[in-house]
Amino acid sequence: MKSFSLMAASLAVWGLSGAAQATTVVNQAITEAEVRNAQTAWCKALVDISTTGATQGPAAAKALAEKVIDAAYGYQMGAVLFKPTLTVVPQTFRTTKAGALAYFVGGDSNFPKDTGFALKGWTKCEAKNAAVFIAGDSASSMGNVMITDKAGKVTTVDKTWTYVKDDAGQLRIVVHHSSLPYSGS
Repeated sequence: MKSFSLMAASLAVWGLSGAAQATTVVNQAITEAEVRNAQTAWCKALVDISTTGATQGPAAAKALAEKVIDAAYGYQMGAVLFKPTLTVVPQTFRTTKAGALAYFVGGDSNFPKDTGFALKGWTKCEAKNAAVFIAGDSASSMGNVMITDKAGKVTTVDKTWTYVKDDAGQLRIVVHHSSLPYSGS
């Protein structure tokens, strides 16, 4: 009985008693469905930016692209490891939001070679994973993204994304690597 009293006293010191207390559980685990939903949302956003650029002009496309980047990427958490498909040295990697925005919609004199990848007349986008690797609070996917332009031509890119959840539990892209498939020459 003495050991029980000692244990109860120790728990009381730490504010832990035998009485039930409300418990807050934080679970940042990521599911395959969340990864697939994020990919579908990214594809929809690409087409939406392209459509907005064609119907409402570059300013409206830029405003939408800013919202998409804020919602999908983890730039508010720090640098994002973003290597877009069509970039060249010395601006191959886009670790800042400004760099990502310039890639998607162009019009930034700091990124003079960017013409706006999201403004290429895309009408459809689909992600097809080769694999998804989930390790608790992070997930990576690798596969292809097929993007269709207004003439019906499909461009396939190899894509790797890594996701984490922010403090609000929202999935964020923190690694985005994209390249054209090797053509054998």
